[in-house]
Amino acid sequence: MIKGKVAIVTGASSGIGYATAMALSRAGTKVAAGARRTDRLESLQNEIAKSGGEAMIQKLDVTKKADCDSFVDAVVKKWGTVDILVNNAGLMPLSFFKSLKIDEWDRMIDVNIKGVLYCTAATIPHMINKKSGHIVNISSVAGRIVFPAGSVYCATKHAVTALSEGLRQEFSQRANIRVTCIEPGVVDTELNNTITDKALEKFVETVKQMEALHAEDIANAIVFAVESPSHMNVNEILVRPTSQER
Repeated sequence: MIKGKVAIVTGASSGIGYATAMALSRAGTKVAAGARRTDRLESLQNEIAKSGGEAMIQKLDVTKKADCDSFVDAVVKKWGTVDILVNNAGLMPLSFFKSLKIDEWDRMIDVNIKGVLYCTAATIPHMINKKSGHIVNISSVAGRIVFPAGSVYCATKHAVTALSEGLRQEFSQRANIRVTCIEPGVVDTELNNTITDKALEKFVETVKQMEALHAEDIANAIVFAVESPSHMNVNEILVRPTSQER
C-alpha cells in the first residue's frame, strides 16, 4: 500500500506527469509536483485538493542540479521523507541526423538523461538512509527499438533504460530500493509538439491518426508498479497502443 507515502513527480505540468500525480494522489500519496510551467502546476494542485488529496508544487528545471536539490530538500522539509520518485520530465524533438539540429540534441541530453541523474542523485540519499524507496523512470519503446529520425532520442532513452537496470542492481537488494522502468509507445500528449523537423510532418500526421494511449494508461501502470507487494520488483513495463506495430 502507498497510502500516506510521499511521491515526487517531475514534468508534472501536463501529459503523463500530470496524470501520474493525479493517480498517485487518488491512491493516497502526498504528491510533490515539479515542472517549469507553474500555472499548470497550480491547476494540478487545485484539482488534487478538490479530490481531497495533498500536494505541494515548485518550479523545477531538471537540467539545473540546484533546482533538483532544492526541490527534494523542500519536499523533505515539508513531509520528512521521499518514498517514490517518478522521473517523468522528457523531450522528443525527433529529427533526421543529417538535419544537424544540435541544439535539440543538447536539450534532449540535458532533460532526458541529466535530468534523471540530477533528480535521482538528490533523492537517493534519503532512500538509502531509511533503506526504502521506489524509483520510476520513464523511458520509451525507443529505449528498446531504434528508428530513423530517432537516433539521438533513442540514445537518450536507451540510456534511461540502462540506468534503471544499473540502479536496480546497485540498490534493490542492498538498500531495499525498487526500480521500475516504464516504456510507453505512442501516447497522446504534448510530446509530439516538440518535433520541428519538417521532413517528419507526414510521420506526425500518421501518429495523430493512430488510436494512441492516454496519459492515464501510463499513470495506471506506474501505480501498479509502486503498489506491488514489497517482495515484488516490477523492473520493466512496456505499453504500446494495440495498433502500434513497432
